[in-house]
Amino acid sequence: MGIVQSPCAMAVVSDEDFKKLADLVGQLNAKVQALEQAHEQDQQTIKQLERQEGTTKEMANMTQQKADAASQQARQPVNPAPNIFNAATHNVMLVGDAEIQYGKTAGQHSSFALADIAPILLIRANDSILFEAGFDIRLQNGSSATLQNGQTGNLGSQTSVDVSFAQLDYLLNDYVTVVAGDMLLPLGTYSERAAGWLNKMPDDPLARSVLPGSGVGIQLRGAIPVGDSGKLVNYAVYGVNGPGSVDGTGNSTFKDSMGSILPNLDLGGNVGITNSGNNANLHQNPSGGGRLGFFVPLHPHYDFELGVSGQTGAWDSAGRRLWSGAILDAAVHISPYFEVKGEYINSWVETDDIGIYQPHGWWVQAAYKLAALNLDLPIISNVELVSRYDTAADGLGLKTNRATAGLVYYFTNTLLFEGDYEWLHSRGPDALPGNAFLLQLSCGF
Repeated sequence: MGIVQSPCAMAVVSDEDFKKLADLVGQLNAKVQALEQAHEQDQQTIKQLERQEGTTKEMANMTQQKADAASQQARQPVNPAPNIFNAATHNVMLVGDAEIQYGKTAGQHSSFALADIAPILLIRANDSILFEAGFDIRLQNGSSATLQNGQTGNLGSQTSVDVSFAQLDYLLNDYVTVVAGDMLLPLGTYSERAAGWLNKMPDDPLARSVLPGSGVGIQLRGAIPVGDSGKLVNYAVYGVNGPGSVDGTGNSTFKDSMGSILPNLDLGGNVGITNSGNNANLHQNPSGGGRLGFFVPLHPHYDFELGVSGQTGAWDSAGRRLWSGAILDAAVHISPYFEVKGEYINSWVETDDIGIYQPHGWWVQAAYKLAALNLDLPIISNVELVSRYDTAADGLGLKTNRATAGLVYYFTNTLLFEGDYEWLHSRGPDALPGNAFLLQLSCGF
C-alpha cells in the first residue's frame, strides 16, 4: 500500500515572501481607493460644469431677451411727448451760459464786468414740434444824469434784456426742418455753433459785426447723406425782413442828437413791429439767403467742413437800395486736440449819396489741447492754447486789425477759465482803443 499511494505535494511559503505579498496587496488597495476618489471628484466636477452650463444658458437667454427688448425699445420714439401741448411740461428745459470778465484796455480803467447771462429756453411739444428762445441779460452803468455842459453822466445801473432768437422748429422729415420766427441766420457758422462760451475767447471776431446775427422770417434746412461714409451736404434757405435804415433813407450815414455821424444801415432792427407798435416791414421787399455746406469725416476726430452762404435784399424804406453779403467758412479737426476754423466775409451796401461801399473782413482761429502731450500732469493736460487773427473794415474809413493769444483752462467740461491778450491796431474815424487783456470765467449749464 505504501508503494501504491502517491506522495502528497506541499508548497512551503516563507514568512518573508508572505509579507511582500501582503505589502503588494496593500499598495494595490491604496491605488484602487485613490482611483475611486479621483473618479468621485471627476463626477462632482462634471455635475458642477453641468450646473454652470445651465446657468450660462439661462444668462444667455436673459441677455438675449434684454437685447430683444432694447432693440424693440430703440425702434420706438425716445420719451415720446404727449400730443397735447399743455401736458408737455416735462419736456421743458433751461440751458445756456454765463460769463464774468476782468479786463484792461489801453487808455481805460481796468474793471470787473458781468459780461452776459444767456439762458436758452427749450420746449418740446411733441416728437416733431420744438421751440427754442435765447436771451441776453446784461448789467451796465446807468446814463440818466444830464450834466451842466449838456453831456450825459452815469448814475446807478441798469439791466438790459434782449431776445437773441426765438424760433419754432417743425421736423418735416429726416431731411427737412421748417424754422419760423426770429432765427439765427446761417451766414457762416459762428452764430449757430461758436457764440457765447463755446467760442473759447471772451469776444467775437471783428468781422462778424458786418453781418446780421438773426432775422425774422421762415427757413427750410437739413442735411442729406452722401454715401455710407458719413459725408453730409448741409443746406439752408430762408426769407426774412432783412436789414433796415435808421432814418429811413438810403444815405450811408446819419447824425444823432449829439451831432455824431453814424452808419445808417441797421442790420438787426427790422423785426416787423415798429417803435410805434405797428406791424410793418421797414421796406417793401423781404431779403432771401441760404447756406450750402459739405462735411467730410476722414477718421474719428479727423474731419473738415467747407461752406458758402449769402443774403441779399432791400434795406432802405423805399426798397430801392440793396444790402448783400457773401461768406466762405471752413473748419478742420485734426485729432481730438487740434482744430482750425475761420470765415471770410464780404458785403455790399447800395446808397443814395456815395454809391456802393463794402464792409468786409475775415478771421481765423486755432486751438491746441495740451492733453495731446500725454503728460501725467492734470494741470497741464486741462489747458488748451488758443490764438486768433481777425480784421474788419466798415467801408466808411474805419479799419481794424487784431491778433490774440491766450489759453483756456477746463475745470470741468462746462466751467472754463479764459485768458487772452490782444494786440489791436485801428485807424480811421472813431478808431477803437489799443491793446487789451481779458480774463473770463465761463459756465455752461
